[in-house]
Amino acid sequence: MAKKLWGGRFAKDPTAEVEEFLQSIEVDKEMILEDIWGSEAHAIMLAKQGIIEGEDLEKILYWLNIVREKYLKGEFTLSKENEDVHMNVEKYLIDGAGPEYGGKLHTARSRNDQVLVDSRMHVRQKIIDVKKKLITLQKVFLKIAEENTETVIPGYTHTQDAMPVTLGFWATAYVSAFNRDIRRLDNAYEIVDMNPLGACALAGTSFNIDRKLTTKLLGFGKVHIHTLDVISSRDFVAETLCALAILMSNLSKLAEEMVYWSTFEFGILELDDSFTAGSSIMPQKKNPCVAELTRGRTGRVYGALMQLLTMMKGIPMGYNRDLQEDKPPLWASFDVIEKTLVVTAGMIETMKVDEERLEELAGANFTTATELANHLVREHGLSFRQCHHIVGDLVGTLHRNGKTFMDFDVVDKVLSKHGIKVKFDEMRNIFDPKKNIHTYRSLGSTSPKEVRRMIKDFKKDVKASELAIRKQEARIKTAGELTQRIVKEVLSGKDIKGIRV
Repeated sequence: MAKKLWGGRFAKDPTAEVEEFLQSIEVDKEMILEDIWGSEAHAIMLAKQGIIEGEDLEKILYWLNIVREKYLKGEFTLSKENEDVHMNVEKYLIDGAGPEYGGKLHTARSRNDQVLVDSRMHVRQKIIDVKKKLITLQKVFLKIAEENTETVIPGYTHTQDAMPVTLGFWATAYVSAFNRDIRRLDNAYEIVDMNPLGACALAGTSFNIDRKLTTKLLGFGKVHIHTLDVISSRDFVAETLCALAILMSNLSKLAEEMVYWSTFEFGILELDDSFTAGSSIMPQKKNPCVAELTRGRTGRVYGALMQLLTMMKGIPMGYNRDLQEDKPPLWASFDVIEKTLVVTAGMIETMKVDEERLEELAGANFTTATELANHLVREHGLSFRQCHHIVGDLVGTLHRNGKTFMDFDVVDKVLSKHGIKVKFDEMRNIFDPKKNIHTYRSLGSTSPKEVRRMIKDFKKDVKASELAIRKQEARIKTAGELTQRIVKEVLSGKDIKGIRV
C-alpha cells in the first residue's frame, strides 16, 4: 500500500475495507479543474507573501499544469489509495517535483478549506448552468404567451372549472414562478460565492497569508471571514438544495398539468411523440412519460435536501468527516434538475394545443358566473354576497334543468324572481368567455391588455437575469485568465515579486 501523505502519525495503514469506505474519488472527480485552479492561486499567494520561494512556485505551477493537461487528455488516473481528488493531485505534484518543492504547496492550507474552495467554485458554476436552462424555459413560455393573449382556456381551482382565462395568462404564471426560482438561485449563489481558502483546519494560520488575493485569483465575490464558521458550515449546500427543491416542485406542478391536460377526458393538448412513450401491450397508448418522471424525480431532490439537513443537524463546530457526505446529494440534484429543465423546455415548446377544445371548456360549466355576480353588484347596487346567492340560485336552476347561460328565458325567469331585469346584450358580453376576459381590469389579471403588459415586464426580468449571469461569468473568467497569466509568466522565468496581480 502506498504511504499516505498524512501517514506520519500512524504505525499502520488502513485496511482495504476502510480505505474503500473513506475514499470519495467518484464524488470529487468532478472538481479536478477547480482543485488545480485553487492550488495555483494558493501557491501564487504563498510566493507573493514570501512564504515560499520563487523556485518553489515555478516547480509547483509546472507540475500542476502537467496534471491539468493529463486530465484534459483523459490520462490522469485517480487512485483510491489517496482517498480523494485533492490528495491525488498533491501526490502527483510531490512525485513529480519532489517533496522539497511539491511538499510546500500545502503550507497554510488544510484539506478542510481546500475541499470547500473546490466545492464552492463548482457549485457556483452549476447554479449558473441551471439559471441558463431555466431562462430558456421562461422564453418558451413567453413565446406561448405572446401568441395566445386572447386564446381562451378554462382556469381551474380544485381541478374544477373556475373562470375563463387565457393561455397567455397561464403561460406567464409559470414565467412569474420561475422568476422567484431564479431569485432563490441568486440568493444561494451569493452565499456560495465566498472564499473559504485560508481558514485552514479551523483556526486560520500563523503564516502571513493574503486571503483577499486568493479571492481575486479565484473570482469569488468576497472572503468568508470567520475561519471556524468556514470549516463547520454547509449551509451554502443546504440553501442551494432548498432552491433546487422548490424549483423542482414548480416543474412537477407543470408536469402534472401536462399529464391530465393530455388525457382523452380533458383533450386540451397533445404532447409531441418525441416526448412520450408507448405501451408494451397496448398499441394505442401514448404516455406522458417525461412529465411523469419529472413528478417522480422531484422526490430525489426533496430527499437530497433532507439527507443533507439530517447530516448537518448533529455536527458540532469544527470539521467532521460527516461533511464529506454533502456533495453526493447535491451533485445528484443538479443532474436531475438540469436534465429535467432541458426535456421540459422541449416538451412545452412542441406540444400542440387544441384551441377549439379549450374554448369549449372555457365556456362550459358556468365559468362566467363570477363576472355575472360582479355585474349585478355594479348595476343593481346589491352587496356581493347577495349577488353571489342570486347567481348561485341561477346556476343551480340551470344545472338541474340541463340548461346554460345562453338559455335567456330561464335566466330571465330566475333573475326576475329576485327583482332583477337584465339587458341581454350586456349579458352576452359576460357569458361569452372571449368577451368575458376583456372585462378584467385589475393589475395582474387575465385581461389580454394586462397579460401583454406583464409579458413586457417579464421580458425585462429575463434580460436582467441574463445580464446578472454575464456579470457572474465575466468575473469568473477574468479571475481564471488572471491566474493563468501569472502561471505563464512564472513558468517563463519571471520573478513573482515583479508580476502584476
